Amino acid sequence: GLTHIRGIGYNFASAILTKLQINPDSNIGYLTDANVTAIEGVLNDPAKAGFPIWFLNRRKDPETGKDMHLFTSDIEFTIRNDIERERISGSWRGYRHMFGLKVRGQRTRTTGRKGGAVGVAKGGKIMPTKGGAGAPPAEGDADAAKDATGDAAAKTDAAPAEEKKE
Repeated sequence: GLTHIRGIGYNFASAILTKLQINPDSNIGYLTDANVTAIEGVLNDPAKAGFPIWFLNRRKDPETGKDMHLFTSDIEFTIRNDIERERISGSWRGYRHMFGLKVRGQRTRTTGRKGGAVGVAKGGKIMPTKGGAGAPPAEGDADAAKDATGDAAAKTDAAPAEEKKE
């Protein structure tokens, strides 16, 4: 229904339907063209349709000074413009936005930390690296390790002994 439009919540949608005397249980596909144009008229200017000012989501716009209700992509656009205006003016809120800090007075001593932890890493034992002192050889390297230590020397000594027997 109407609540699928960004900026129109359940309360606003139900208020529009009761104001225009449209059945809330009816499907959108069965609305008449007159009903659709009436809904569009209310969405374009809800204050003119008799909605109180406190019901709108953008009161006293800094640029125009008007009370309006924003929906769809206008919400993101105006929020981005408001933040950019605060940054340029150098206000405290703009400064906090610029450096990615909390803006609305929340606690920052323990929460909202970004990045990884600095210090000693917690966890299990550290695995020894390959070929390090005192490290057991890997399974594939067992033959190479025997050759490197003394088995190769024993083989070379055994070969001349066999030749002498003949």
